[in-house]
Amino acid sequence: MRLSSLLALFRPALPLILGLSLGCSLSLLTMSWTQGDTDEPCGDGLVNGGLFAGNQGHNNNGGNGAGGGNEDFQPHIVPYYRDPNKLHKKVFRTRYIHTELGIRERLLVGILTSRVTLTTLAVAVNRTVAHHFHKTFFFTGVRSPKIPHGMQVVAHGDDRPVWLMYETVRYLHQHFGGDYDWFYLAQDDTYTQAERLSQLVSHLSAGQDLYLGRAEEFIGGDERARYCHGGYGYLLSRSLLARLQPHLDTCRNDILSVRPDEWLGRCIIDSLGLSCVEVHQEMQYRYFELGKNADPEREDSAAFKNAFTVHPVSDPTLMYRLHKRFSQIELERTNLQIQQLQVQISNLSSLTPEGKAGATWPIGINSPFKPKTRFEVINWEYFTEEHIYPCIDGAPKCELRGADRADVTDVVETAVERLNEHYQPVLRFRKQRLLNGYRRFDPTRGMEYTLDLALEAFTQKGHSQVIAKRVGLLRPLSSIEIIPMPYVTEATRVQVILPVTAHEQDYVGNFLDMYVMNALDTHDNVLLTFLFIYEPFDAQRVSQNDVFAGIKSMIGEVEKRYANVKILWISVKTEVPSQVKLMDIISKKHPVDTLFFLASVWTEVNTDFLNRCRMNAISNWQVFFPIHFQEYSPAIVYRDQQPSVASSSAAESLKDGHFDRHVFEEACFYNADYMAARTKMAADILDNDEMLESMDVYEIFVRYSSLHVFRAVEPALVQKYVRRTCNPRFSEDIYHRCVLSNLEGLASRSHLAMALFEQEQANST
Repeated sequence: MRLSSLLALFRPALPLILGLSLGCSLSLLTMSWTQGDTDEPCGDGLVNGGLFAGNQGHNNNGGNGAGGGNEDFQPHIVPYYRDPNKLHKKVFRTRYIHTELGIRERLLVGILTSRVTLTTLAVAVNRTVAHHFHKTFFFTGVRSPKIPHGMQVVAHGDDRPVWLMYETVRYLHQHFGGDYDWFYLAQDDTYTQAERLSQLVSHLSAGQDLYLGRAEEFIGGDERARYCHGGYGYLLSRSLLARLQPHLDTCRNDILSVRPDEWLGRCIIDSLGLSCVEVHQEMQYRYFELGKNADPEREDSAAFKNAFTVHPVSDPTLMYRLHKRFSQIELERTNLQIQQLQVQISNLSSLTPEGKAGATWPIGINSPFKPKTRFEVINWEYFTEEHIYPCIDGAPKCELRGADRADVTDVVETAVERLNEHYQPVLRFRKQRLLNGYRRFDPTRGMEYTLDLALEAFTQKGHSQVIAKRVGLLRPLSSIEIIPMPYVTEATRVQVILPVTAHEQDYVGNFLDMYVMNALDTHDNVLLTFLFIYEPFDAQRVSQNDVFAGIKSMIGEVEKRYANVKILWISVKTEVPSQVKLMDIISKKHPVDTLFFLASVWTEVNTDFLNRCRMNAISNWQVFFPIHFQEYSPAIVYRDQQPSVASSSAAESLKDGHFDRHVFEEACFYNADYMAARTKMAADILDNDEMLESMDVYEIFVRYSSLHVFRAVEPALVQKYVRRTCNPRFSEDIYHRCVLSNLEGLASRSHLAMALFEQEQANST
């Protein structure tokens, strides 16, 4: 049996596409295509039950007075007028653009719970669906002694159900009435299918009063009036909540009811004349009543599969089982849509200018990147089950470990698994070993793999034979996720810390010149503190011969030129200038909200980097360790030639050097973040000086902090070539990094090869 054509398969945990012998592949688009004559309108139909209701003639206004409402979609021209008699005042812009444009978040979720069920059912709701919504609150009467981690709990101080509902609605309007378009309220014994509810809300107009849920009749009341059953959840529009707010106190005093959902429904009807509806604008609110001792795995009805909410859920285990079942249903529908789209794309490809050849494998994924020049060719990495060629650091061979080993193992296992799924029961395969493996990252589609596998094939009769087969796989790029970050500004003051030893003082003059030109002359919000590190012998002779006297005189000259500038300096005596020990001294002398830039004497301070330091260092969120650009040794790069004038510019200077990833001396972080990490570290070291000397600030943040440690190249930090003095008193890792920095910073391989070639030619003549 030959493995000649291609198969694209989808694996939800680690998506991989495998090339085998079927004509299907993967696409994550969601649309529908109808070919031929049909009376049905085009729609986004989900297998037997989308969001749209089947009854087109249903009265979807529900008595809410929104039936005539095209006025929400009519443009309104607001003319600009400026009174010439009034003084013009500066306009203060809002911090975020969505505030200025009046853009609100779509949905806020409130779960009504109790002290008894807060740690059981409420936790199950939080773990299953809360992370799918922008914000989820849990409202209770009396706060539990132990609040579950990661939940936003609001306690109103009264366990009465109606009072809890009254306080919840009032709280939502008071704190979030202007920030959200829709409010969803449900009990903690309700399972909510988060994606479907969010999709329903995205199709509804927020400018109309709407009370949407499972409509229930009042006992002994008007037959036409309905309230929304709380067990199945219900939606309240922002406009309805705003109109209801003035009547809440009256409803609390006048309406007597045991059920909180019935009380709210009566309040809305009496105050606003609106009744609960199940269908609005052809959108139906779907729900399912779960029977006693029901098994979610056996529920196969259309009403269950298409439900937005399920009620009642008696215990947390049942909540998790429901979540698993609905996840499986959504995955099956997604796979079915993918297969349908693949067939449609394949059929349509014959109508394109490229014809069938235009539908590259896998169908629905971008075609491979086509380089225009040889410099754009994407290199393949060769790997086996033990090694990879070449390594990240440029070495020709290194051992597979960590994420790389897990990646190779997963790819090989997936290939064998998909082969067995396709060829069973005729053939069954068992992996012998990986003969050859190749991979490359294509930025237009994802990680591509080509595997040569030695497989033992078994037939139905028990015969076996070892065969070698080649398969192709693709791990496609998933959808891009925007990670919300806290607000930062470029107006923050930066406190530059410059440690200086006696061996480094010759470079301070250049540092001060660049600091004066790029910080003081531009009036940047920057302060500078010198940290003079004395060796014990020099510290004893400081009154007779101060080794830093020259630097102190330069500081005095700068302060004379700039009357309002004060450059501080601190003296420290130590044999080993550990970064941690020095920062402990500095940290105690500054406020907790200080933004530090830990620099070196070879750093050239400039405005571009200072702004990136402010933007990338975020208090209680992220620290920034830039990778500076180190120029190569001019004696080797230029030899007998002088560097051209053009290469002295900022852009051209990046040609004759490299980004030194072995140096961690420069860092941007807040004092509060350093103090928090240092406090966690204190319990481990117990004032162990040897451990302090073996660590740097980078390692402290990595090991003892939960913050993001942002490590990235920084083209604005350019350092001249210098051969650093590596202190053997530091840890083996820090000393090894220093040696590697000196070796790799000497010159590029091509420069070194040319220098050796010229030296050999000179010796031979």
